[in-house]
Amino acid sequence: MNLSRMLWVAARRYGQKTALISDDRRLSYADLDEASNRLASALLKLGVGEGDRVAMLLPNSPEFLVTFFGIVKLGAIAVPLDPKYKLDELTSLFAHSQPKVLFTESPTLEPLIPALPRFKCIQQVIDLSGQLKGQFLSYDELLASGWAAKAKSEPRPDDLAIIAYTSGPSFWPHGIMLTHQNMVTEAEISGEGFAQTDKDIVPLFALPLHHAAGLTVVMLTTICHGGTIIMIPGLSLPILLGTIEKERATLLIGVPFIFALLVRHAEEEGLKHDLSSLRLCASGGSPLPVEVSRRFKQWYGRHIAQFWGLTETTAHITCQAVDGSGVLGSIGKPLRGCEVKVVDDAGRERPPNQTGELICCGPLMKGYYHNPKATAEVIKGGWLYTGDIGKIDDEGNIFITGRKKDIIIVKGQNISPSDIEWVLSCHPKVAEVAALGIPDEPRGEVVGVAIHLKAGATATESEIKRFCLERLANYKVPKQVFFVDAMPKTNTGKIDKEALREFLSIPPIFPKVAVS
Repeated sequence: MNLSRMLWVAARRYGQKTALISDDRRLSYADLDEASNRLASALLKLGVGEGDRVAMLLPNSPEFLVTFFGIVKLGAIAVPLDPKYKLDELTSLFAHSQPKVLFTESPTLEPLIPALPRFKCIQQVIDLSGQLKGQFLSYDELLASGWAAKAKSEPRPDDLAIIAYTSGPSFWPHGIMLTHQNMVTEAEISGEGFAQTDKDIVPLFALPLHHAAGLTVVMLTTICHGGTIIMIPGLSLPILLGTIEKERATLLIGVPFIFALLVRHAEEEGLKHDLSSLRLCASGGSPLPVEVSRRFKQWYGRHIAQFWGLTETTAHITCQAVDGSGVLGSIGKPLRGCEVKVVDDAGRERPPNQTGELICCGPLMKGYYHNPKATAEVIKGGWLYTGDIGKIDDEGNIFITGRKKDIIIVKGQNISPSDIEWVLSCHPKVAEVAALGIPDEPRGEVVGVAIHLKAGATATESEIKRFCLERLANYKVPKQVFFVDAMPKTNTGKIDKEALREFLSIPPIFPKVAVS
């Protein structure tokens, strides 16, 4: 099946039932299907065809859903990007994905206007805000030029639907190629894991749609199973809790950061809303601290089901049981059609309760876009080598115990240290730099940098942060800056981050684990 067919089936089955609530706007399944048909046909008139990339530099909105489905119905490839990206990051990502069309909003677009001529691949810019009339085609004008009829031809299940850049470095991008079949399969099994039905009402809160959790785990899964999505802007917990009460929401999906904030909110403010409609809370993106899980159940009376996956696996491929019977601290068991093993450095499977690298199979990516070498490094014999360290107990429960890859996870968002290190290496006063994840409550981690300045140079923490803020998405900007006289090195001459962490008295994110 493809995504076009998935939405068509949902529209025929659920018709005028509300698919999406956003402020005072309600979009039915039939509305979403018709509007995305219009957008697909309008793009076709602009010369967009099968295999063309279409960049989406958009915040969460109903227009995001319509645009996404319009692109994939056409057989083109959606490239969702973070609106927080700065020009240097976008320059690298545009060069890699070569989008033919860019969808964005006026506030995001205005700083890019001087640089647009250098992006020769972009033939058309669509402005959703419509504030720059006369300069760019507005979204409303584009939609009005299309027709509501369903296209005669449809993408094949193995056609690419999306190139995702939600993990890995922005300056050396790894574009994750996901097919229509990947996305549909994930929506089906994700819903099975959460026991979702058409009765479910699911808030979309603090999960951007350019990320797998928002796009696939919430949006596509809910649409596949006929539920209703409620878009909640911002990070206001009272608004979230009030919306759950008002709309009788049933399923809350978030990252550990959100559940930690909810615990803190309850401890400081008490419980003031009726949350009895919630049947399930689920957390992914990074390991959920056991203490947060315990305190959440104490205050809210609900178990948080952990799930785990990567964008390379389309989204999550494990989930704890929804009845709360899962083992505390576990990320659950594999979903239907998925498998997880633990292996040593030689690729040999480890016995139960022994630690090693987690490898998995399931709805795996087609590969990294234009990068067969990087693809071959992580997919071997049909198994994805995740870079996560863990173990599986005698009952099949999976646990994350560490990381083999160098990554920082802030509020569920993967950040490559190399992005920060490359930017700061361009600072005229910096001789050497290392970016590290620093444990933080409730974010999980924050970015820290250790800097060795050039001889005779002086710099301040605010100067370093300001330099990064001008060149990096704000969540990549260091929260802590350490100036050091020298960097510890390994035998091969690389910066020894473990020794640096010990020198700076920064505790490890996970207990130190040997992988034999």
